[in-house]
Amino acid sequence: MHESSTADLVKQLWQRGNPIREIGRLLHLSRSTVRRLLKREELPDSMELRDESAQELAALIQSLLPACRGNLVRVHEILTGDDYKYDLSYSTLTHMVRKHQLKEDGKKKRFGVYSYDPGVEMQHDSSPHRLLINGQATTTQCASLIFGYSRKLFIQYYPCFTRFEAKIFLQEALSFMGGSCQRCVIDNTSVILGAGAGSYAVVAQDMLFFSRVFGFTFMAHAVRDANRKGKIERQFHYAENNFLAGRTFKDWADLNAQARLWCEIANDKIKPELGSKSPNAVFILEKPTLIALPAVMPPIYKTLQRVADTEGCINLDRNRYSVPESHIGHTMDVHCYMDKIEIYYQHRFVARHPRIVGQRNKRITIAGHHPRFIKQKRQDAHVQVERQLKGHNTVLDAYLTSLKSHVKGRGMSSFKQLLRLKQTYPWDAFMAAVTQASRYGLYDMKRLETMILKQIRECIFNL
Repeated sequence: MHESSTADLVKQLWQRGNPIREIGRLLHLSRSTVRRLLKREELPDSMELRDESAQELAALIQSLLPACRGNLVRVHEILTGDDYKYDLSYSTLTHMVRKHQLKEDGKKKRFGVYSYDPGVEMQHDSSPHRLLINGQATTTQCASLIFGYSRKLFIQYYPCFTRFEAKIFLQEALSFMGGSCQRCVIDNTSVILGAGAGSYAVVAQDMLFFSRVFGFTFMAHAVRDANRKGKIERQFHYAENNFLAGRTFKDWADLNAQARLWCEIANDKIKPELGSKSPNAVFILEKPTLIALPAVMPPIYKTLQRVADTEGCINLDRNRYSVPESHIGHTMDVHCYMDKIEIYYQHRFVARHPRIVGQRNKRITIAGHHPRFIKQKRQDAHVQVERQLKGHNTVLDAYLTSLKSHVKGRGMSSFKQLLRLKQTYPWDAFMAAVTQASRYGLYDMKRLETMILKQIRECIFNL
């Protein structure tokens, strides 16, 4: 029973002489409730807006709301401040605004259900999702497309969502669907629109050409009317709490491969709003009404210009791709596809690289683009000389180690002279001289050669 009718009944019983205990027993109320209903006073006239002062207060509140941008806390501060000095609690203010609908912004409005014939409308939108890729938390952009009649769904993920990614996604989505509807409902995003909003929206020129290739038109819904594309809005919650739950991803390719597989499974599930049918079952009726795909899919890429830096690389999305050294300082034309980039100079092909997606500060170098520097060649020659000297005798290895610490720099000249002595003179005489030089700490190659010749004179030419 409503509280006002209960209060009237309690007052009638009390006026007839019934005690509080008896009233509580008859109406199944506690004695404290009966007392509260008997003592309850009518609401003040100010809350019912019955007198002129209350009407003036309501008009004042309504005039302050636009200036305060609908902030009732600020309205309450102004009313109770030095300018007006109203003795008004915040709860009374909110009650007046709520009951008499002085503030219309927060009021929920009824909206209907949009239904369409097969092949008439599809809806597209994107939303940020937080997930783990290779164990690292990453903010991704989930792009989705749904058919209004069959509710067939397709989603993919991208590091960012520009017009380039929008074209790639829509082409892939329409290929997945096998055709397109007559119109595509979108929100008022600058990714697709060039100017305006709602019915005054102007589609960007490149996106307009793209839609003409596939035979559909973009339609932006009215501002703050997200329910117009509610079929796609609900799918983001579905994907975030069903697809992403309990799944791990190695990289972006693995993420989108699992997303495509999940779409095939989700489109086979029964939906009550489709009359206990799955989207794939209803799509059988919608497919004949779709606009056929073009015979040849246009390649989607964006053309950029980059100058080859002094290290023989071009920079793209904070990653570096190599070009031949002969192009240092040249302005290169870069054709950026989803999975690769192609580099041209004066319309001539220069190089092709796999595109790095979702990473930064990476570098790809093709063999032959950057010949080794002279310093590197000298270092390799030094290593080769040292390799020919080591591993033949432990005494010689120990002498080489000591020689490194007694010569300036890398000791390339001393190592070459030692290798020449090893290759020129007999091994026994050479090792006898090295052993003696190691014992006395002699590292002058000319003196070592003199010691070798002395060994040869004593051992070989002893007549």
